[in-house]
Amino acid sequence: MTIQFKIINHVALITLDAQPLNNALTVSDLMHLRKTLVACQDDEQVRVIVLTGAGDRAFCCGGAHREPLLAAQGYVAGAMKSRETEAEEGGYARLFDFTDLEIWKPVIAAVNGACLGGGLELALQCDVRIATASAIFGLPEVHEASIPAAGGVQYLLRAVPAAHAMKIALSGEPIDAEHALRIGLVSDLVTRDQLLPCALELAERIAANGPLAVQSIKRLAVQTAHLSSREFVAQAHLYWGLLRDSNDLAEGRAALAEKRPPKYTGA
Repeated sequence: MTIQFKIINHVALITLDAQPLNNALTVSDLMHLRKTLVACQDDEQVRVIVLTGAGDRAFCCGGAHREPLLAAQGYVAGAMKSRETEAEEGGYARLFDFTDLEIWKPVIAAVNGACLGGGLELALQCDVRIATASAIFGLPEVHEASIPAAGGVQYLLRAVPAAHAMKIALSGEPIDAEHALRIGLVSDLVTRDQLLPCALELAERIAANGPLAVQSIKRLAVQTAHLSSREFVAQAHLYWGLLRDSNDLAEGRAALAEKRPPKYTGA
């Protein structure tokens, strides 16, 4: 099975395992991945998600098929349908876009090897990216007279300075892990043996915080980035007010006063 899933304490570990294809994903793989992410969002036991690729060669190299060659009908007809229906008819590029899923739990990408095309678009939708020294990152679509279909250019412009993002997108040439670290595309570089332990350790630290507060921070980060300061401060105050009367906030303050670790329940 390409999409492997297990829960470790409050952390969901999702592994992409299609190593002969450099972890490129088929339509069924993408649908399975989307369902797994939704299940994680709805499972109160899960507080953080770690996404990684099996093996040493690749995190993910996009789709296992070329969407323009598979589409059974015109683009407009497919675009008017749901992502799933369009994918069943051959146009599955939108399955790489997870915005419709509303995943508010933090997602950490543990990147090993090639992270290209749709694979980079997956990683860019994660909240934190950790990589090994052998990782490479790129959007090679322009080499084939196409563009990233799931917002890769725009996500990259939000992740790194514009000059770097445009050089990567316009040239289609990959960058190595050191370059990615230097421009802020990844937060940490670790050895292959350290990759998963590092990602899980960070996930556990995040999971130890108030679950509703963590998800609120992500929602604010995603939904208010385009707003004016007056508007985003108003949204921040609204979420602060929603959390003010939560059981977790009372528990956090009690734990601080009693000098003990808090026991959050997400309520």
